[in-house]
Order: sequence, then C-alpha cells, then structure tokens
Amino acid sequence: MSKPLRKLVPRSTRVRVAIAGAVVALIAAALIAGHTYEHDRTGSIYHPHARFVPQPTPTLPVSGAGHFAWPLYGYDQDHTRFFPAPSYVHAPFKRLWVHVGHALLEFPPVIYGQHIYQLSDSAVLNVFDKRTGHLIWFRPLGKVSASAPAVTGNTVYATILYSGHPHSPGRVVALNSANGKVRWWRALPSGSESSPMLAHGDVFFGSQNGTVYALNDRNGDRVWTYKAHAAVKASPTLAGGILYFGDYSGRLQAVSERTGRRIWVSQSEGALLGSGTFYSTAAVVYGRVFLGNTDGRIYAYDASTGKLDWAVQTGAYVYASPAVTNAPGLGPTIYLGSYNGTFYAINARSGHIDWRFKAHGRISGSATIVGRIVYFADLGTHRTYGLGISTGRVTFEFDSGSFDPVISDGSDIYLTGYSSLFGLQPTDLPAPPKPKATAKTKAKRPASKKHQS
Repeated sequence: MSKPLRKLVPRSTRVRVAIAGAVVALIAAALIAGHTYEHDRTGSIYHPHARFVPQPTPTLPVSGAGHFAWPLYGYDQDHTRFFPAPSYVHAPFKRLWVHVGHALLEFPPVIYGQHIYQLSDSAVLNVFDKRTGHLIWFRPLGKVSASAPAVTGNTVYATILYSGHPHSPGRVVALNSANGKVRWWRALPSGSESSPMLAHGDVFFGSQNGTVYALNDRNGDRVWTYKAHAAVKASPTLAGGILYFGDYSGRLQAVSERTGRRIWVSQSEGALLGSGTFYSTAAVVYGRVFLGNTDGRIYAYDASTGKLDWAVQTGAYVYASPAVTNAPGLGPTIYLGSYNGTFYAINARSGHIDWRFKAHGRISGSATIVGRIVYFADLGTHRTYGLGISTGRVTFEFDSGSFDPVISDGSDIYLTGYSSLFGLQPTDLPAPPKPKATAKTKAKRPASKKHQS
C-alpha cells in the first residue's frame, strides 16, 4: 500500500514561518535578558572594598542660654538628621501643648531661641513660643509650599511652590524673624519645594525647572545659578565646600559651594525603562552620599568621585531622606523607610540590613534621630514611632503623624502631626540645678544666746 502523499507547503510560506519562529525566539531571548538585566539593575548592589572614612559621633552643641538653634531642615548642613540629645530625652512624654491647624504639615519646623517656625502646605509661616505653643505671628507667603524654612538670629527664609502668580509661580522670601516683616523677596520662574540651605552669607535651594540658586542672604542678589537635568526638589546638602543634590532625571550632582561649578555627576542606575527620581535629601558623612530613590533603592555614593558604593532595593518608592549616626553595637548606620511600609537600619559601610520594622502602612517622610531613638511617621496609618537605634524595638508610639515628625531642643521634643504641632516633655526630666548661694543670698545665722545681750 502506497504512502499518502505529503501536502506540499509553498516555500514562501515556509520562509515566513521560519522568520516568525526566529522573531519569537529573539523576543523570548530579549525578555529573558531583559528580566536578568532588570533584576541586576534594580536589585541590590554591593562593592565591599569601597572607600569609607570613619568620623567621630557629633556631641551636643554648646549654646548660650535661650539661644539654642535647630536652624535647618535635617538639623545641620550635612543633613545627617542626627541630634545628640541628652540621655533623658526619651519616652514617656507628657503633652505640654498642642496647636491644631487646618493645613497639611508636610515638613517639620525649625527653632531659634524660644521660637518655633513652621511653614504649612498652605504657604503660611507660623511662629510659636516653644514653651507655651502660643502663636506669636503668622504670615501668608503664597498659595502652596512643601518645604521647611531656615532661620538665623534675625532672619527666617522660606521657599514657595506656588505663589498664586502663573507667570512667576515660585518665590523665595526673607523675613524679620521677630515680627514677620519682609526683608526681601525674589520671584522665580518655577516653583520651589527645596528647603533652604544657609552657609557663609548665602542661601541655596533648588527649583522645579532644575535651576539651583545661590543668593546673597542679606538682599537676595544672585551669586550663581546651576542648571540640573531635571527638577531639584531636595534641600542641597553641604559638606567640605561642596553641595550635593539629586534631581528628577535620577542624577546625583556635586557642585562647588563658592562658584556653582559642577564637580561630578552620577546616574542612579535605576529601572530598565528609565531611571528613578531623586526626591530624597542627601546625607553626607563617612566620605559618602546617602539618599533614597523612587526606583525603590537606597544609594550610597563616594562623596569625592560619585562612584556607586552600594545600593539596597526595598521594592517600593523611597522618598525619605536618611538619618545617620554611629549606633552602639551596630556602628555607622543609616535609617529610613520605604513605601512598602518597612523601616530599615542599614550598615553605612556595607549596605547590609541590620534590622527591619514593619509599620504596615506607607512611609513617605524622613526619620530623625534624637539621642538613641529614631523617630519616623507612617503616612498610611497616621502614626509616629520611636525605635531604639540599636535594636529596632518600639519605645514610643503616638496617634498622629504623617511625614517628618520630630525635632528637639535638647529638653523637649516637638512633634508634627498631619495638621497639628505638639510640644512634648520627658516625664523624668531632671530638676533644674539649685542656684549657688552668694554673699547676698546667704541668710544671716541667728546669734547664739550667749552672745545676746
């Protein structure tokens, strides 16, 4: 019996089938390679032999009576967000006062002397007596703000995201810190949500169109401008005469404080289909630049060269700015949260995670370390937590908080909730020392009877 004849397929059809098969194979290979590339590029990266510069832990500043200052967002110019408070500044706290507002408080206040200065998201600058919470003065500065002010002995500076004028939406304002009278102001072609940095007679900040400004702090005259690749929303960080900041193109940049000249620029090495964005304000310490990125990673770069030292993937946006200190038992450690609801303590040298805390919400704002407690807020649950920096154990919980919650004057803490500001005092605050007796204050001892006439 003869075999059935095989149906002949035209050659052109076979060629098309072969080409289609090859295309499918190429697509499959590309997908596999893309997956590998995506995993490698957005996963964690470690360079264990990268340069690391040990530094001493800061100590409590010495200041005259009544002249304490928490002058900048993040406390100091290198934005480590670490305040070396005395050991008694910890929970439990008692509430001294509360000021209930109606506008969102996305950023914490600053302190000079007995006054607290806080800029609400409605662009109103409020000034309080830190002892009583009494409102001393307030000044509307525009329509929308999303930054912290900066303050000196006589002037407070604020940046405005939307002034209300469409042709000059941004604004920077300098006011008399005692009464709110405007000293000078400057219109900007784009809004700014960059908390001002003050140093050596200049004020530095970024803007939505990527321009970074250095202005004379006395009159607002331009010293220099620098054009980044995209919006600069972070506060510039100053260390060793160099300003560090990321932008929304995913680039980290280092420029000269004096001239604005670019020293180096580094990519974030973010996601496959585009780099993540830097909203986070950098912390510069240990010869490194630490900051978070919306590609989900926490980055460490060499401060001298911009070379990547390590990157740790969290799996969700990292808008938060890192807080950094030398933790007992752990050594140099950075602390910040992710939108995945997890708060991390990460070894500053190696990038390896020392401990995690699940807050079960979304962590958008930045943490602050006061003494040996690190405080952060959970935007998802509207709660504030205080954790031991070495253990991650909860030492404090408060039923208000959304973004950057806590600053301190070394005696009390001031907690920013969603729209309210709280003054809190440790319950075991030591009693003030008794004044020393002087010749005028010593009581006269009664004469003994044998000397009385």
